[in-house]
Amino acid sequence: MIEFRNVSFSYEKGTPVIENLSFRIETGEAVGLIGANGAGKSTVMKLLLGLVFGEGEIFVDGIEVSRKNLAAIRKKLGFVLQNSDNQMFMPTVYEDMIFAPLNYGLSREEAEQKVDGVLEKLGLQDLKYRHNHKISGGEKRMAAIATILAMEPETILMDEPTSALDPFNRRIVINTIRELPQTKIITSHDLDMIADTCSRVILLSGGKLAADGSADEILHDRALLEANRMELPLRYSAQ
Repeated sequence: MIEFRNVSFSYEKGTPVIENLSFRIETGEAVGLIGANGAGKSTVMKLLLGLVFGEGEIFVDGIEVSRKNLAAIRKKLGFVLQNSDNQMFMPTVYEDMIFAPLNYGLSREEAEQKVDGVLEKLGLQDLKYRHNHKISGGEKRMAAIATILAMEPETILMDEPTSALDPFNRRIVINTIRELPQTKIITSHDLDMIADTCSRVILLSGGKLAADGSADEILHDRALLEANRMELPLRYSAQ
């Protein structure tokens, strides 16, 4: 369970980026966090991860996001970055995947079993010993997801997971996201991807909550989206 209670944040004094934001996400939900550039999506992710702190209260499974609780909070959250190059920092996919389990106290044998299980589930066994700088963008994005899954987070945060992917790799990533059982919060301008992967949408505008409801309802609402500097997903614009 994720909960924001009257959260506000400013990078500069007197200029709020997030203003009095409240919402609740239940366990197992897949939620698309959408909005135009500057709406506050990335800041919401940073607040949830404890990278920045503002006013109000944020809870992850009943634990308040605070400096003293960061270790416990971050064990519950896995963050897939928009740029996989910023996430994959070890020479090989295997070394990246096993890094967190080992640092969480697992034996090497236990950690290797976890890595192999994730790779098998995602059909990525052939990537295990590949060098990160020698795999394609789509493969690297899948490897980044695998790295987070090896941590066994309860909630997965994803920032623009399909950006810069070709149609084939985009579809693979979408199908993978749909099958993940964890709670998911996905930020993206790719509203067709949001429609494919999320049952609920939270729309931000100017750091405030503009809408919160079913993905089908919000993503069909041309007037609402255009009023918030967005356009209908392509699948709906032709209807």
